[in-house]
Amino acid sequence: MTKIIEFIKGHIIHVAIGAAVLIAGIVCLFVFLPGKNETEILPERRETVETPTVTPPLSTPTPVPTPTPAATDVTEEIVDPSHVGEVISVLDGTWIPEEVAQKRPYAIMFNNIGIANPQSGVGDAKILYEALAEGGITRLMGVFEGLTDDSSCKDRIGSCRSARHYFASFADEYDAIFVHFGETTYATKKIDQLKLDHLEGTYWIGDTVFYRDKTIKAPHNAFASLEGIRNGIEKMEIREDHKEDFKANHFVFNKEYVTPSDGTEASLVKLSYSTYMSPYFVYDAVTSKYTRYQFDDVHIDKNTGEPLVFDNIIIQLVKEWNKDDNGYQEMEIKDATGDGYYITGGKAVPITWKKNEKERFMSYYGDNGEVLSINPGRTFISVFPNYRADKLVIE
Repeated sequence: MTKIIEFIKGHIIHVAIGAAVLIAGIVCLFVFLPGKNETEILPERRETVETPTVTPPLSTPTPVPTPTPAATDVTEEIVDPSHVGEVISVLDGTWIPEEVAQKRPYAIMFNNIGIANPQSGVGDAKILYEALAEGGITRLMGVFEGLTDDSSCKDRIGSCRSARHYFASFADEYDAIFVHFGETTYATKKIDQLKLDHLEGTYWIGDTVFYRDKTIKAPHNAFASLEGIRNGIEKMEIREDHKEDFKANHFVFNKEYVTPSDGTEASLVKLSYSTYMSPYFVYDAVTSKYTRYQFDDVHIDKNTGEPLVFDNIIIQLVKEWNKDDNGYQEMEIKDATGDGYYITGGKAVPITWKKNEKERFMSYYGDNGEVLSINPGRTFISVFPNYRADKLVIE
């Protein structure tokens, strides 16, 4: 800078003025507008848990490739003059303001039994997870980015229920702020181990973040609001921005919509987690999206009345078993690999995955050994027990 100043001083005044204007223009180009105790074990549905005596093998496992570093910097490398001040979201592959991308997402636990269906706010999640809890029931976890006062879920997100330790691990993959109402003792230990920032409904912060809808029977009537989450983050002094070294490893995004050329037919996808819970997805060739159904009806977001639709479905097969006599589940995900499927455009292709919890590393891979490239849009991730792989229906 000193040399530039010396240079300017040594020349006539109109050159200095021109240089100053040029520098100011460059600076303006890169400026973007700022955007804005005691653990309660809540009552759970109790059903007979289907625990096999022998885990049937999958078809010959596809070798998991040596991890190829995910192209996590792809959003920084893309230069598009029509998207100044924007980057590509690592959650759904769409252009978002750079200040939104710098913020940590929220990972929010949803109740998913009949009495809680339909939920409010699930339609605003960019990624929606589903996994078994116990007794044949499942829980959902939505990963949210860029919520504003114009979001349909601003006043009502839920009903929210208690955490499981593997959901805490999934949330940590995204450097997310974990939001839940209650937790198992296993989840408490995992949250502490991961040093995971979280907002919990049964702690002192609960009344700030959550409220009860008294028209619904407890414990299925706890809801969060966007204002409550913001106030909870402020009171708990939780970090809101990603750490500088944070990298999302899960997948990268296609620049344009791609239908797998060598995939098998996938117009119907049924996930039979148990005799109680068997959601399914139906493909619409007109919209190129999958609509979710559960409890014998289309699964909607109660806030909007709109069905839950997804551009991508990922089925992550995991080794899973009963952890205790309560039927709480355990998964082999701390440092593990496995198989699965990527489903989009009416087609399904085999994939592999690798997770290292300690390194906060989780990636999906295509059959070419490279990090999986998926279509931009909303993604549903089923963490599915491999002992029930024969119950999967993809046709």
